Order: sequence, then structure tokens, then C-alpha cells
Amino acid sequence: MTSSNRFVTHVVENQPSIPVPYNLWRDDALLSVFVNQHLPPSHQHDEGLLDRYGQLAGDVLMNHGELANQNKPVFHAFDRYGRRIDDVQFHPSYHALMECAMQHNVHNYSWKHEGINGAHTFRAALMYMHYQAESGTSCPLTMTHAAIPAMRYGKSLPPYYLDKVINGVYDPRSLPASQKHGLTIGMGMTEKQGGSDVRLNTTKATKQADGSYRIVGHKFFFSAPMCDAHLILAQAESGLSCFLLPRVLEEGTLNNVQIQRLKDKLGDWSNASSEVEFQDATAYLIGEEGRGVPVIIDMVSLTRLDCMIGSSALMRQSLVHALHHVSHRDAFGKTLINQPLMQNVLADLTIECAAATALTMRVAKAVDSTQNDSHEAALARLATAIGKYWICKRTPMFVNEAQECLGGIGYVEENPIPRYYRQAPLNSIWEGSGNVQCLDVLRALAKEPNVKQALFSELKTQVGKNKHYDIHLGKLLDELSNTQNMETRSRYLTEQMALALQACSLLATSLDNDAFKDIAHTFCESRLGNACGSAFGTLPDTTPFEKIIALGQVSYA
Repeated sequence: MTSSNRFVTHVVENQPSIPVPYNLWRDDALLSVFVNQHLPPSHQHDEGLLDRYGQLAGDVLMNHGELANQNKPVFHAFDRYGRRIDDVQFHPSYHALMECAMQHNVHNYSWKHEGINGAHTFRAALMYMHYQAESGTSCPLTMTHAAIPAMRYGKSLPPYYLDKVINGVYDPRSLPASQKHGLTIGMGMTEKQGGSDVRLNTTKATKQADGSYRIVGHKFFFSAPMCDAHLILAQAESGLSCFLLPRVLEEGTLNNVQIQRLKDKLGDWSNASSEVEFQDATAYLIGEEGRGVPVIIDMVSLTRLDCMIGSSALMRQSLVHALHHVSHRDAFGKTLINQPLMQNVLADLTIECAAATALTMRVAKAVDSTQNDSHEAALARLATAIGKYWICKRTPMFVNEAQECLGGIGYVEENPIPRYYRQAPLNSIWEGSGNVQCLDVLRALAKEPNVKQALFSELKTQVGKNKHYDIHLGKLLDELSNTQNMETRSRYLTEQMALALQACSLLATSLDNDAFKDIAHTFCESRLGNACGSAFGTLPDTTPFEKIIALGQVSYA
């Protein structure tokens, strides 16, 4: 041994290279197939936008996402001279992510193209790609997007509010809304004594002579506190009401909203979530007094859809990393991707990701058509709660299985999958936890008969395509006809409806794309025909594993 090599302990081999950037739109057939299925020709001229954003999201935004999460926002209550400033400082990568997203219409495409069929589906594709790059900034983007239906009830709001939310650009300066180039909207609904049960809110709203209101109270979760305004709920004289509360008043002073602290969260590190107190803060009524919950209903539907988009996107990016790793790692004499048991796991993950994405885009299509199609409106009413429940529930175990494909390195923070795993539970909690979604499903079925009719009208479109599917539909109809103890059974019922809708969406896709027939029929056999176990990687040995896995891989063109 020479002196030059005596301390060389080993050679690094049998390790994958770092994944190279790729286009999240052009190089991902799994996404483009499910989007294009529902995207009418009226949006084909904008496909260049999807391609451009896919390239950004798969490259520079991925890097910004890492940096924004490594450098959490910092709260500064006071300036150096003791003045109250209630400022949250973000890393430059956070601002870069927000600026790029808003420049490419992630927050507003639905509204800039409102009335054109497919606008929500197109925007869902943009959000799906952004979420893969970075999840935390998706929160203010989601809230800004979802606030529009509620804000339209604000009769006394100056017109520039809506205009600057729909048409504005990212402008992080602390200025009055009238002086900004664009506005972002946050939300503050829940309080310490009540989360989902917002009717327990104690925050008080008192009307002033000029028509504005003074707000006194608190919010336990006040998301993205640096947004230009927040939609909040407070008790007015006639009951729980919705208000728009600006961060900076028109005379240039901060509104009387004091940030108490930022939440120290499991994940979602790039985004600031806070606790606040309202100390005679100024706000403007949205809708009518006592009608706060009805005002925010449309907003809730849109945020639930974004929960589905975000969870599906987390699945997708976790699958991408798992497939990359096992394609370049040998064990026991074979590349991992060629090991039979690993193929079972990978195929199962691909099927799950495909089913989540397919249902998400189908719900986006339903949301698209709520104004002019009664079937789609009724389906959207039910499917947003069903999909939000099931897809978000499946994501943590999905990400953990993908993490396991990488082994120990999947648990180390240098790899992005630990960040995905911390993020994975969020969407199942936000905008109503699992029980809230299931109770909402029951409420819709009981109070709106057209909802059940729309569900089965949709499901019957694929009858005769798969025997397991047909049997499942018969059982589902029997289960829903039994009205005994439905609340106790509601999780099971919602799960069965979700599986039926996912199967329906996959079977519909396979009609136009032969490559997806294997995914659709294996989904039906395994999930509906009970031909698999409880964990991923328990598909029947007759599954065409390699063909299914190929559909989950990206091209890295």
C-alpha cells in the first residue's frame, strides 16, 4: 500500500446518481393523460403554459422548495426601537416560489378563464406540479384561489380587491391594498374552543357607523399571516358572519391584529401559521350577518379539491423518487426494480397514485361544470368530501412505502422524502378531518337526494367493463340503502364510495388509452375484489407488473 492510497477506505458504488431535473408536464404521462381526458379544446392553446411551468417546477422550483423548508419563517413582533410590527420574515426562496406561481396563474387561472369549460381542470394541473416542487407556498395560493367566491358577496368591498386578487402579481410589500400590484388572501376560521365546529366561535364583530366592523377576539389557526387580507368568522348581532380583514389599513397603518406566535408544525415548514388576537381590528362584512357558513361553502369545496391535488402530488413525487432509486440500485444479484417482490410494491404504488390522480382530475372537471350542469354540480358536492377523505388518508402510508424503497437514506434529511412524509398528514387534517368529511357525506346524501342519484349515474357509466366493479356497485347500493347506524358506518361507506369513484375514473380513462387498462383492471381486482392484502405490495401474482411500473416512470428527457 502506497502512502497515497493508504487512507482510501472504500469506493462509492451501487448508489444512484442524484435525480436530474425533468419536466413535470411533458415527461409525466400519468399526469397528462388524466388531465387531457377532461380538458376541452378551448384550453389547448394554453398547453405551452403547462409545459413551461412543468419545466420550472421540475428544476429551479425544486431547489427553491428545499431552501424554503430549510429556512423557516421568522416572526418579529417589534422593530429595533420597540415599535410593534408583527412581521414575518421569509427566505428569498419562499418569495421566488410565490412570484413564479402567481406569474404562471397557479392562483388565478380558474378565474381569469371563468366560464370556459376546463378552467379548474387546467388550474388543477398547475397546482399539482407546484405542490410537487413545494407544499408550503401552496397554502396561500390555495386560499387566494378559493377566496374569490366568498369575496364576491362583499357588496361594500372596493372593486380593486377582487381585481387585484384575480389579475394581480405577487407583491410582498406591506402596503394598503389600493397601492399593491396584487393581493394574497389568507383565512382564520378556528378558535381554541372549537376547530371544525366554527359555530362555537366567540370572536365578536360590532358594526360601526361607516358600515365597517370592529373585531375583538382571537384565532388559534391564522394561516399565512403576511397575506394582504384574511377571511374570518365572527359573531355579529345576527349570528356567525364572514368578514374580510385587511392587514394594512388604507391610511397605511397596520390593522389591530397582533400575532402571538408562529406554530411549530410537524411539516409545512416554509409556510407561516400563526395564532393571533384581534384588538378592535377593522373588517368588512362579506354577505349578510348570520350567514357566515353559507358564504364560505364554495370556498370549502375549492380548498378540499386542493387537498386532493396536494396529496395526489405528494404521492406522485414520492413514487418518482422510489422508481429512480430502485432503477439504479442492485441487491441480491439483481437491480431492485427487477426483483419480483419490489415489482409488486412499485406496481401497487403506481396504481394507487394513478387512482388518486384520476379521481382528483375527475372532481376538478365536476367543479368546472357546477354552474351549468346539475349532474356535475351534485357530483362535485359529494365527491369533494369523498375524495378529500380517502386520498388524504392514503398519502402518509403511501409516502412511507416509497421511503422504504430507498431504505435508510429515505429517512435522512438530505433526501426530500422525509419532507414529503412530514407533509403527508396535513391535508387529512386541514379543511375538516376525516370524521368531518364523512359526516358531510352523510349530510349531503340525506338532505340532497340528487347527490345520491348523481353518484350512481356516474358509477353506472362503467358498468359491464369489469366484474369486480359491477359486484362492488351492487354491494354499495345495498349498503347505502341500509340507513341503520349510518354515522357509525360512515367511514366504511365513504371508503367504499371512494374506491368505486376511483375505479370508475380509471375504467373511463382506459377506454381512450389502452395502456391504462392494466391499471384499471388491476385496481378493480385488488381493491374491489379483495385480491390483495392490507399493505402495499400484495397484488396478485398474475399482475402485469412491468407494464404498470412503466406507466409510473418519468422520461427524464
